[in-house]
Amino acid sequence: MQITLNFWEGVSLLALSVFLSYHFFQRLKLSAAKHPSLLGHPKILRFLSQFTPSYSLSEREFFNCDGAKKEIAELREEAFLKLSNRLPRINHETKKKLQDSLPDVGFTDRYRVPYQFAKIVNRSLSLDNIVLESKSTQIRDSSNEWFDDLSGSYGVNLFGYDFYKECMRQGNLLTDKLGPVLGPYHPVILDVSEKLREISGLDQVSFHMSGTEAVMQAVRLARYHSGRKKTVQFCGAYHGWWDGVQPGLGNPRKAGDVLTLAEGSTGALKIISQRKDIACVLINPLQAMHPNQNAPGDGTLITLRDQENFNKEKYTKWLKDLRLACDKNDIPLIFDEVFVGFRLAKGGAQEFFGTKADLVTYGKTLGGGYPVGVLCGKTELMRRYDPDRPTDFSFARGTFNSHPNVLGAMKIFLEKLDQKSAQGHYDRLESTWSNRAESLNQRLADLDIPIRVNNMVSVWTVQYTRRSRFHWLFQYYLRANGIALGWVGTGKLIFSHDYSERDFERVADKFVQAACDMKNGKWFSHEVVEEKAVQRSLRKEYLQAFLGRNMSRP
Repeated sequence: MQITLNFWEGVSLLALSVFLSYHFFQRLKLSAAKHPSLLGHPKILRFLSQFTPSYSLSEREFFNCDGAKKEIAELREEAFLKLSNRLPRINHETKKKLQDSLPDVGFTDRYRVPYQFAKIVNRSLSLDNIVLESKSTQIRDSSNEWFDDLSGSYGVNLFGYDFYKECMRQGNLLTDKLGPVLGPYHPVILDVSEKLREISGLDQVSFHMSGTEAVMQAVRLARYHSGRKKTVQFCGAYHGWWDGVQPGLGNPRKAGDVLTLAEGSTGALKIISQRKDIACVLINPLQAMHPNQNAPGDGTLITLRDQENFNKEKYTKWLKDLRLACDKNDIPLIFDEVFVGFRLAKGGAQEFFGTKADLVTYGKTLGGGYPVGVLCGKTELMRRYDPDRPTDFSFARGTFNSHPNVLGAMKIFLEKLDQKSAQGHYDRLESTWSNRAESLNQRLADLDIPIRVNNMVSVWTVQYTRRSRFHWLFQYYLRANGIALGWVGTGKLIFSHDYSERDFERVADKFVQAACDMKNGKWFSHEVVEEKAVQRSLRKEYLQAFLGRNMSRP
C-alpha cells in the first residue's frame, strides 16, 4: 500500500516536525539547567514522596537501628535516659494545651527530628515552648533556667534583645499620639522611606506585614510590567511559604509558572539569557551556605550532612554572571534579603557581594522588633498602574501596612544602624565571626569529634564528618548544656551581634561539652559500626517498612 502526500500535507507535517523538535530541544536545555537531585525536580519529588513509608521505630529498634551490638545499644539507652533527666523540666499540662490549640507546635515537634524517631523522642525529650524573659544574648524559659540563645528569633534578633526592646519603646513614643490610625500616614514614614532608598540604592519603597508579602509583591509587579509569567528560583531556596515560590513538598499547588534551576550552573544562565517568558529571577543570598539544598534541619538529618563551606568569592562571581544574564534578556533580578538584610553589611547582600538588584525585599530585623516586610525597587518596576489605561493596574494593599508603631520602631532601628556603621561595626564583622568558627572547629578536631561548623558571618550551621543515624540528637545535648536553638535544630545557629568574646567563649565551652557528651554516649556510628553498614541498615529498614514488615506504625 502506497501513501502519497499532497504539497500542503507535506508542509504541515514538516512544520509539525520542526515545532516538536524545537520544543523537545528546549525541554532538554531546561532539564540540563536543573539540579540533578530530586529537589531540582519538584514534580518528581512530590510524586515519589507518596511512596515514602510512614513508620516509627520501636524502643527495641531505636538504639541499634544502625546495627550496633547489644552492649553498645544498652550504653546508648542509658545515655538517652541521662539526657532526658538533664533537660529542664517542662509543664506537661501547658505543653499539651499548646499542642491542642496551636497546630504550629504540633508541626515543629513532629519535624524537629527524623520522623522515624519522633514518637519516642517527643515522649522522652520534650522541649519548652514557653519563654518568659530575654536579656542581652540569653533567654529564660518557664523552668526558670537561662539559656544562651542561638535561635535568633528566626533572624529578627541581629543586635541583641535589649536593642529591640529599646527600638520598640522609643518608636512607640514617636507615634503614641496617633495610635492605630490606618490609611493616612504618620510623618515618620518620610524619614524611613528616604533612609531605605539610600540603603538599597533604589527609587521607591512599599511597606507590607511580612517578608513573604514583600516577595509576593515583588513577583507580582515583575509579572505585571513584563507581561511574562515564569518565575525563576534556584534549587533549595526559600522565599516564604506562599504557593507561588514553594513548589514541591508542603504545597499541593501545581506550580507550572515556576522554573527551579540549578544555582551556580552555566545551563541556568543560558536559560535565563535566552527564554522570553521569564518575568523575574529570585535570589536568596543565604543559599550561598548550602547551594542547591534545602535549608538544613535536624528533622531531615538521617546520616551525613555533607554540604559546601561558604565561599564568598565563588558566590560573588556567580551573582555577577547572573546579573549579566538578566540584563541580556531584560529580566528584573530580585534579591530576597528578608533574612540576611543588614546582617552581612549595612547595604545588605548587594553591598556584601557587590551586585546590584532591581528589586530588594527586607523584613525581620528591619521592623525593630515588630512584624514588617519592605520592598524597594526601581520606579519603572514599582508603579502599580498604566497611566494610559485606566483599567490596567496591579492591586496590592493591606490594612496594617505602614502601621505607625512599626514605622516608629523602624525609624529608631535605622538611626541605630547608622550609629553601628559609624562605629565600624561592619568593618570587622567577617573576620570576627570567621575567627570564632575556626577556633571552635580546631577545638572539635583536637578532641576527634566528627562535628564542624560552617558560617556566613553570624549565621552558622553544623556539619558532620562521619555517618550516623543519630546526628539529630546533638540539638538536645546542646539544650542540656544551656544553649537554645530554633526548631530546625543545628541546621541554623543564629548569633546576635552583641555576643562579646566572653559571651562567645561561654557558648563555645558549652558547645564542646555537648559534643563530648554526645561522643561519650556512643552516638557516633564510627565507634561501633562500619559507615557503609549505616546506609545498609537504613535501606533495609525502608524496605521492611514499605512492605509492612516488622515495623511499628505511627
